[in-house]
Amino acid sequence: MVMDADARTRLVTGLLVVAGLPLFAVAVLRTIGYDGDWYLTALMALAPYVIVYGVLLAAVALLLRRWWVGGVALAMAALLTVYVVPRVMADEQPAARGKTVRVMASNLYVGRADPAEVVRLVREQRVDVLNLLEMTPAAVDGLERAGLFAVLPYRVLHAAPGTDGSGIVSRFRLTEEAYAGDSARKQPGAMADLGDGVTLEIVAAHPNAPDTGFHEWEQEMRDLSRAIGEHGLRVVAGDFNATLDHAALRTVLSRGYVDAAEARGDGLIPTWPATMVPFAPLDHVLVDRRVAVRDYRVLDVAGTDHRAVYAEVQLP
Repeated sequence: MVMDADARTRLVTGLLVVAGLPLFAVAVLRTIGYDGDWYLTALMALAPYVIVYGVLLAAVALLLRRWWVGGVALAMAALLTVYVVPRVMADEQPAARGKTVRVMASNLYVGRADPAEVVRLVREQRVDVLNLLEMTPAAVDGLERAGLFAVLPYRVLHAAPGTDGSGIVSRFRLTEEAYAGDSARKQPGAMADLGDGVTLEIVAAHPNAPDTGFHEWEQEMRDLSRAIGEHGLRVVAGDFNATLDHAALRTVLSRGYVDAAEARGDGLIPTWPATMVPFAPLDHVLVDRRVAVRDYRVLDVAGTDHRAVYAEVQLP
């Protein structure tokens, strides 16, 4: 049976509408601040790429003279662009003349990261505070043999099998504190004594991956979101399993934090999966908004599926 012109027109229009549903969903969910389930969370991680998809879809629709489909696609792509553009524009930093601290966070991929490579980066970047995620007991032994604790002698370590182990290692003396509520063991906190009466609160962030426990991810993210007015100067660094397009992470930021990558105009540099072609910035350094971000870098670490994140911050 030969399809008539009207039927072909309806079919093409219908296909374009179906193709536009992911674009529409991401734009709407990003605007209303809803992460949904883990499938939608995965889709939201692709928001910057969805902009390109939307422009291409609009171009196809307009070439086919489906004007309203093309117009809606362009509008959704433009809306997402408004959210994404600030990530590539460096922010003016607050006036800060206090002590400078170099922070790095590295997901060890269930202890598979090369310990010598981690220690090399610590030495090269002159890291003062190192947050370690997915830190197994064997990983701690490897890091000790590689000389990490000779460089950063103070530590709060909660090694564990699988993905739940985390720790903080520092050049400064540490006092362990429960800054992350019910998930404080998995997301340990410590007060670092910088000397001269100056202290800095550190949290090693590692909320559960949404695909293995969406509600746990939401809860552990909420455990990080106390307002800065309720505590001292704080840096929260690690693998958040979230991008800046996820409402859960933006809730943490809304409590008075700044994403170091976005502050330096590097907010689109991906950190995962390092074992393939990285496309999602899941690892972050969040700092008190009164703190100036002087430098930010994403660093490759052999043996792990996450790239490390590094920030040099200056306290007020």
